[in-house]
Amino acid sequence: MRIIRARNVQDALPIALALLEREGVERPSRNGPVLIASSVTTIYERPCERVLFHPARDANPFFHLYESLWMLAGRNDVEGPARYAKNMANYSDDGQTLHGAYGHRWRRHFNPGYASIDQLRTIARTLTVNKDDRRCVLQMWDPNVDLGNDGKDVPCNVTAAFQRGIDGELNLTVFCRSNDIIWGCYGANAVHFSFLLEYMALWMGCPVGTYTQISVNWHAYLDTFDKVKSVRPDRVGFIENPYISKKVYPAQMFHCDVAEADDRISDLLFRANNGFSFPSHYGDDEPFFHVAHTMLRAHHEWKTRGAEKYDVALERLSLADQSNDWIVAGQEWIRRRQAAAQMRQVLASDADHI
Repeated sequence: MRIIRARNVQDALPIALALLEREGVERPSRNGPVLIASSVTTIYERPCERVLFHPARDANPFFHLYESLWMLAGRNDVEGPARYAKNMANYSDDGQTLHGAYGHRWRRHFNPGYASIDQLRTIARTLTVNKDDRRCVLQMWDPNVDLGNDGKDVPCNVTAAFQRGIDGELNLTVFCRSNDIIWGCYGANAVHFSFLLEYMALWMGCPVGTYTQISVNWHAYLDTFDKVKSVRPDRVGFIENPYISKKVYPAQMFHCDVAEADDRISDLLFRANNGFSFPSHYGDDEPFFHVAHTMLRAHHEWKTRGAEKYDVALERLSLADQSNDWIVAGQEWIRRRQAAAQMRQVLASDADHI
């Protein structure tokens, strides 16, 4: 078992890529050849610093933000997340839902034949009453529907444990049976599980502690690995961590109570899923929801505004806090696409003159 201890995901990814290149063994898989290393545990000291800024990785912050809110809302529809990452539709067995949707399992999936249980509510209540409780296990794997299932989407992260630390902080440990380090472990997982941890800590009124990811089969597909393996200081020199240089900061998730936050999340997802054609029931008085609304609205404009989409989306993002990590990442993601589009125009123009 290898252990990676990092300040945040921005620091963890280069360490992970170097470890996999050094110790990985090539194996076949149903999705192509992979590099696999021995089981790896990653410990994040500051999990709320969750946004990736490595250009070569080109993580989609709009998708990561939407997916995290979608999970907290307990959703399992494929249409919503597919607006931000169209390949999500490839993981649906029926074209409508995602069988392994984590949030749906957190909040309402289990105990078929019985009343559904909101696992998050039970855990929050238990650890608020008894800070020393050691039985708060969040289950994502259901043997009744997952074991032996050959479908497109069964949970990779199968269980998690919430425990309070000696100073009252909330710690989260997640156990993953199979972890793609680029798209999963140091991509989406680092975002949505840190979101979950912060959400639960706010529910309990306690500080955020550490997030630990235990990955059994820790791997990367060779074609993807070759595209991002330059995200390493030994390859490209010094790589800035904008959280350390204080160019960005992670804003607290929200300041309202959880019931209102859940309503605001549902309201925002509804408007995002309907092209922001409906007015909100809420204002922008909450800094987090102002940022989230700005991000998702900017993405909608980028998807729908034709040739002017880059400028319109960037103008939208300029309306929010310019040191917020999500906003900065969103601007960089849009600008990379704008630069690529401009380069394609130049190459096309040059080709016309040959």
